[in-house]
Amino acid sequence: MDTPAPIDRLSGILERFRVQAQLHHSGALCGLNRFDACEGHGYLHVLRRGQLEVSHPGARDLDVPRSLRFDEPTLLLYPRPLTHRFRNPPVEGADFTCARLSFDGGPHNPLARALPPLIALPLAQVPGLGQALELLFLETDRVRCGQRLLADRLFEVVVLQLLRWLLDHPRQAGVQPGLITGLSDPRLARTLVALHDFPGEAWTLERMAERAGMSRTAFANLFRERVGQTPADYLSSWRIALAQSRLREGRSLKLLAGELGYANPSALSRAFAARVGLAPREWLAQKPAAALA
Repeated sequence: MDTPAPIDRLSGILERFRVQAQLHHSGALCGLNRFDACEGHGYLHVLRRGQLEVSHPGARDLDVPRSLRFDEPTLLLYPRPLTHRFRNPPVEGADFTCARLSFDGGPHNPLARALPPLIALPLAQVPGLGQALELLFLETDRVRCGQRLLADRLFEVVVLQLLRWLLDHPRQAGVQPGLITGLSDPRLARTLVALHDFPGEAWTLERMAERAGMSRTAFANLFRERVGQTPADYLSSWRIALAQSRLREGRSLKLLAGELGYANPSALSRAFAARVGLAPREWLAQKPAAALA
């Protein structure tokens, strides 16, 4: 029996919902010890040497420890805005750098939504990060032409490598059922990638199950267990997320309806309102607020 060809589980998502990084700080923190959720950013912190204690004031309703201490090289990813404070920030001689992260679509970004509020991993636990981090620290050690732009791109490489690792180790990172755990299953990944790449096709349950190489019942049960939604509900969520992204870019409902598998703009508008709670025009009128919700 032929071995299924490997598939790219991330490009289809990241091409439609970019993750952008912006160098925020490098070196000793020098009094910088609070990162407020009201600023609207996610963060990626890399502690390469030294000690760090981080606390999360007001995080009682979230699945986040009140405080954590790190005394080995560690990566901390906050995919969504979450207030956090460093109690004993790195001092001179500590290799520390961090970037602000922006996920296209904000909290509605499929990847941001699928990740836990905090991922804290020893650097040694994530193979492949070494070379990118070496380049990142070389760039942030001293100011050179194009330093900030290159550092931003290197941070994005680190995020991509981390996402790759998470797809293969979702349980180790505490990832709950959702997109990441779905993509971590080779059978479901074949279907999910097809949905991401061709959202406008007529995706029946039978066709989705066939793409996964499973019976309809087994596929539907596994999908619900790993992704936390029915296949039809996930497809609808993905289509509406794409509609939101493209409406922000100025695309018309008429063009989007056909691209996303709806019979006409009215059908898309009804599906949009059912999921978002607002008609597309109303949602666009509140776009700044929606992006920060």
